[in-house]
Amino acid sequence: MLFIPAIDIRKGKAVRLFQGDYNQETIYSENPLELAEAFADSGARRIHVVDLDAAKGDGSNREIICQLAKKTSAVIDTGGGVRTESDIEELLGAGVSRVVLGTVALENPQLVQWAVANYPGQITVGIDAKGGIVKVRGWLEGEGKLGMDLAREMVDLGVDEIIYTDIEKDGTLEGPNEQIYEELCKFPVRIIASGGVSSLEDLKRLKKIPLYGVIAGRAIYEGKFTVREALEALT
Repeated sequence: MLFIPAIDIRKGKAVRLFQGDYNQETIYSENPLELAEAFADSGARRIHVVDLDAAKGDGSNREIICQLAKKTSAVIDTGGGVRTESDIEELLGAGVSRVVLGTVALENPQLVQWAVANYPGQITVGIDAKGGIVKVRGWLEGEGKLGMDLAREMVDLGVDEIIYTDIEKDGTLEGPNEQIYEELCKFPVRIIASGGVSSLEDLKRLKKIPLYGVIAGRAIYEGKFTVREALEALT
């Protein structure tokens, strides 16, 4: 199982939100590029980067993200505010390995279909759900669709990778929702879990499901385990 450290960027800084609440923000680094390099130096092969400002529709950190893609030895996947064909082309052209489509997967599935056809192996769909219901636009809005139903629709469009974030677990260090990932892994698609990982034991349990990968953020920043320890636990 692939271990993927996360960097959420807001106003140029690496932060974490508690359950997606923009009013409950903790700043962990003033320099996301240095943080990414440290993760890569510890052995991370892939880093998950989220533009929180763009996701909310309140600014952009794209310049920083493009620098990360060019200068960091680990591959970068990124999402947050990716709404158009030109957004996708700009990020992939800057060296991003995979573009994560979130809100548009729900609101504009035709764009997902276009992206998968034109950039095979470089498009991931991010499904963020609270109580099983999809949330969009920085987790601030929702339209009542079940995350499982959206996942099924994305598989039908040819999507080969889904990052599923359980918002109620995200940033809480309360442990992941293993049951939802067991259900998702029944789909013929790579599933990456995100939200709630708090220990090496959590990682070992998730590996048994089995998932393609797991994302962790706050657990690393608060010293629950290091990137190197996580990689060793999953070998």
